Amino acid sequence: MVFLVFVLSAPIWSPDRRAMAVDTFPIQSEFSGTIIKQVNGKKYQAQIFAKGDRLRLEYKYAIRTDFGYAAIEIIRLDRSETWYLLVQQKELLVTPLDPDDVLPMRPELPGERSRIVVGDATVAGRAAQLFEIETAHRGQAERFYEWVDIETGVVLKLVSRDRDWSVEYERFRLSPQPDYYFDEPPGYKKRISATGPTQRG
Repeated sequence: MVFLVFVLSAPIWSPDRRAMAVDTFPIQSEFSGTIIKQVNGKKYQAQIFAKGDRLRLEYKYAIRTDFGYAAIEIIRLDRSETWYLLVQQKELLVTPLDPDDVLPMRPELPGERSRIVVGDATVAGRAAQLFEIETAHRGQAERFYEWVDIETGVVLKLVSRDRDWSVEYERFRLSPQPDYYFDEPPGYKKRISATGPTQRG
């Protein structure tokens, strides 16, 4: 999977009390949009659909797995699983969910040590609050800028200050999502694997 998902919560600390408690943001559980990730000068794009603890990613370019190409990925946080639809084989590739491999839907970042409010901003045409964040995750310190949607609490943009890495919505739309987007497709055979995609095709 090419998108990093942060779903862990962490205590928030700030030396100058300018931090804002992120749990004061409302959380909108259903939306869709276009999301762009940039890593080391390369851009990746997908359509995203979210409903509570379920995500559906439809990639612009298919990703390669050990068992074939998949253009659709379903993340089921409730089952701690990631599903890849192998359309040609009519198979559903089921892999364990990597907690570090999730989109930043919630403001809290793993290993978060400080959060300071920078000010108001706009991302994808929506009003947002800009934060400066410092983390220490798995023994590595990193600084981020994070834009949080004021209405929903969804992270609209996240940029690392220490490396060429970012994720950002170009479009974001609040809308109910059908349950079948996140269910096992009928007629597909399950294939269990310990690993996910090997590379992008």
